Amino acid sequence: MKEPLQKSGIPDRKAFVIRDMRDPYYDKQWHAHPEYQLVAILRGSGTRYIGDHIKPFKGGDTVLTGPGLPHVWRSDNAYFEPANGLDIHGIVIYFPENFLGNGSLEKEEFEGISKLLSQSARGLEITGETNAIVTQQMKDLVNLKGVRSIIKLLEILLVLAESSELLPITQVNYSYDHPVSEKDKMGEILDYILKNFQDKITLHELASLANMSESAFSRYFKSRVNKSFSDFVGDVRISNARKLLQDEDLNISQVCFSSGFPTLSNFNKQFKDRIGKTPLNYRKEYLDSF
Repeated sequence: MKEPLQKSGIPDRKAFVIRDMRDPYYDKQWHAHPEYQLVAILRGSGTRYIGDHIKPFKGGDTVLTGPGLPHVWRSDNAYFEPANGLDIHGIVIYFPENFLGNGSLEKEEFEGISKLLSQSARGLEITGETNAIVTQQMKDLVNLKGVRSIIKLLEILLVLAESSELLPITQVNYSYDHPVSEKDKMGEILDYILKNFQDKITLHELASLANMSESAFSRYFKSRVNKSFSDFVGDVRISNARKLLQDEDLNISQVCFSSGFPTLSNFNKQFKDRIGKTPLNYRKEYLDSF
């Protein structure tokens, strides 16, 4: 498997591409591409992995990513079972920096948008009122063609450029500079972790999957996700727990064991260390926000 799968590909006759995605599940392949990507999740849930950051997602998740930033929105395991009757809906826009012509964004009039695109190298989560506005604009854009579609895309970028409701996603020091030609198993490794995190996953298992020694795999993994294997698995489990805690019908013990933690005390400690509050307080704050 090549490091990470290169996707999108905008035809020469098009300035940008927009897709109205209605599928059984979101693509589980970890990938990157040379275009900017704006995605709005309208329906579906799972785990979002962008660069070195992991977070649960559901309808309302809207993100702008810059060129070359690896990412995947992996649907929950239940979406891969046809008998469950689940499906997803999202809108994604791919556009290159030169979608208005070479050098266009270097002009003074595009200073704000140019700054926005530079910031998207870390990935930007779109929140608040800006999220609602941009999501509606993306729905409108699906039905537009020709010059009107270009104008609408510029309107979207302008709203984003003028917003204070964009949050950077990856850490400041994150970078991914491994060559596309490298035979990389990261997609397979990440999919294995996201599929099996509820069970015990050992370093030996993943090293064997990657056909490496444990020490070589540890270095390899950390160089690509900016964190150790054990920290990454812990983040995946915490991400799942955050999602389950939003369901008040599940007790804390059920959330703990359904997320792959061996003991309740270990779960409570790891959750507080990473999130800054206990699982119980996290649930209370979430429910109080509605």
